[in-house]
Amino acid sequence: MAVKRWGGGVYVALVVGGMLPPTIWAQESRQPVQRDANNAAEGQEEAHPLSAQEEHIHVTARRLDQARQALQPAIGATQTSFSRKAIEANPGGDNAALNSILLQAPGVTQDSYGQIHIRGDHNNVQFRLDGVALPEGVNVFGQALMTRFAHSMSLTTGVLPAEYGFRQAGVIDIQTKNGVSDEGGTLSGYGGVRDYVQPSLQYGGHWGQWDGFITADMIHDRVGIENTTPSYNAIHDLSRQHHILGHVRYTLRPETRFSFTAGISNAWYQLPNNPGQQHQFATPLFKADNALSMQANAPDSSHLDEHQQQITDFAILSWQEEHETVSAQTSAILRYSSMRYSPDWVGDLVYNGIAQQAARSVFSSGVQSDVTWRLNHAHTLRGGVQAYGERAVSKSNASVYPLAEDGSIIPQPMNVHDSSGKTGALYGAYIQDEWKITRKLTLNLGARFDGVEEYVHAHQFSPRISLVWTPWRGGRFHVGYARYLTPPPFETIGTTSLSRFANTSAAPAHYQNDRVKAERDNYYDIGFIQRLTPHWFIGVDAYWKDAKNLLDEGQFGAPVILTAYNYRRGHVRGVEFTTDYEAGPWSLYGNVALSRAMGKDINSAQWNFDEDDLQYMRHHWVHLDHDQRVTASAGAAYTAFRKTNHPLHLSGTMVYGSGLRQDKETATGDIPNGAHVPRYVTFNLALVQHICHIAALGGHNMQLRLDVINLFDKHYMLRDGSGIGVGAPQYGLRRSVMGGVSFSL
Repeated sequence: MAVKRWGGGVYVALVVGGMLPPTIWAQESRQPVQRDANNAAEGQEEAHPLSAQEEHIHVTARRLDQARQALQPAIGATQTSFSRKAIEANPGGDNAALNSILLQAPGVTQDSYGQIHIRGDHNNVQFRLDGVALPEGVNVFGQALMTRFAHSMSLTTGVLPAEYGFRQAGVIDIQTKNGVSDEGGTLSGYGGVRDYVQPSLQYGGHWGQWDGFITADMIHDRVGIENTTPSYNAIHDLSRQHHILGHVRYTLRPETRFSFTAGISNAWYQLPNNPGQQHQFATPLFKADNALSMQANAPDSSHLDEHQQQITDFAILSWQEEHETVSAQTSAILRYSSMRYSPDWVGDLVYNGIAQQAARSVFSSGVQSDVTWRLNHAHTLRGGVQAYGERAVSKSNASVYPLAEDGSIIPQPMNVHDSSGKTGALYGAYIQDEWKITRKLTLNLGARFDGVEEYVHAHQFSPRISLVWTPWRGGRFHVGYARYLTPPPFETIGTTSLSRFANTSAAPAHYQNDRVKAERDNYYDIGFIQRLTPHWFIGVDAYWKDAKNLLDEGQFGAPVILTAYNYRRGHVRGVEFTTDYEAGPWSLYGNVALSRAMGKDINSAQWNFDEDDLQYMRHHWVHLDHDQRVTASAGAAYTAFRKTNHPLHLSGTMVYGSGLRQDKETATGDIPNGAHVPRYVTFNLALVQHICHIAALGGHNMQLRLDVINLFDKHYMLRDGSGIGVGAPQYGLRRSVMGGVSFSL
């Protein structure tokens, strides 16, 4: 069901259970008038109607775009869609990171390093560009994909149809801008507190059978990674980021189109310092040894110099066919991702017992092909394949202290080098039938076969089934079941040779290191959505997942590199409530999600954990570190002067979290993830003024925007540094006032 959000021409749509009946679809799926930088304000007619050739180009491009989207329907799943207007209305607009927009969807929880958790899963998120899945990379924080590259975006959760595999907590599909729908250019500048500067440029156009779009930006700021203290400014938190994304399309004939999409992201970060730390690594054996703390060159923890570089490059070449009864798209994909951590050689060694220069990279290449065959009115068949070859490389060069025979440290560092490489493959195939049993009842029945041949070897046949029922006008039920196979992320599997660190200050407490396994799930989902009035919708959706070898990830050590591990058993339960209201220039929406994610008995990569924690989790269920009991978001928008050449958009968003997990102190010892950090709520505001057809600018348009993030300057903690697989403390961003101006070219 399409639920419009963001009044005055800006909306977010929530789609549950697939296609609407024609009577409802016609009323609820219409989108408000959308203008690009070269178009008039809302409610105004175009100054120059399209020529016959331009109209033909627009119609052909739109038809092929609709056919491509039909290759991956969300039948039986829950889908939240963000239009271009909704993206622009979000505080920060195109300048904001993707995760800030996704936090407005139900069931999405924020974490440090720009991570999001969907329905109680750690990452397990699949990114797609125009329906093509991107292989995973090693990047942890930052955004390789730019918000301004998105014409629209959707998040699909729940019981996913069979075409979605490998990563199934949520599928984020970005419909990219193109030279037909987003013709023209824009030059903008954005910036504000903490030395934030972000210039950007974008341009789109079409030339005969060709069209293309490109965008580029540069970011310089001092808020690259979450602050380790509640102070307004972090210590040592400079970041520099560069992004370029673009694509070109060639329409050979109305039924055939080729496209090439590519992107480059290069980001460099300082790691924020945590002042006041003790002057030696906190291993019980060495707590009483003051030899290290007496070193003259041991820096204070507020003066450490650690930094990290992340690179992501990708390219997609696609061939699309659209005929009367058959649609198809085949794509070849390349992606390279690398991360390099540089330590403070003296400081890391003194504080942690190891100073490690670490580098990881993964190169992926693959193919994805999807076909839709509209057999008749009642049956639509879909099928396809995905296959990826991957090469992961890990290298490290560490400085550690050797140990004497009596176990004391020898304050003369030694070097330990470690490197490994692995080539592997992922593959999957699916087939499904969308069967319209009656006008009000649709059954989507499908199956996947997935396999992984990497550090782990696993395969699985996975049935998917969902039923969508529309018993009355404006109401819709859906219920479904899915079997999932989730391979461990290739690039996050730890490959450290533990024996190399024996008899050193970096020796693990124990050497148990079982191989990370693939997760196998039974997933159930049921939901209902109802239109109460022409302007007001409500919805509820419940889900539960039972997992074997539940996957999780944690940060162990100074480098911000996540390492995968398994719980032998896991279960996730939750329910989401959502409501939307829109009338005239006003719009309001709200989401509340309740969730519980639990695991028991860590059965891989055990050496990363304290032995007491392992023993406790062997016999007790514990909360996952990213489990948040209550997550909520809300927003409101108002558009003034919406039928003039100078519309004014005012919008606000709210994010609430009951707190991620932390250890609980008891008289008998700490309970892993037994408590949660304090709850928080933040508010963000945006004011955007459009000025169209400015004579002094040759008839071009201008946009002015003012954003306030964390309006009430709320001090809130995302992590306190304790918990399973949690590194340093992280605090949310303090109040930030940002402004920008953009001009059409």
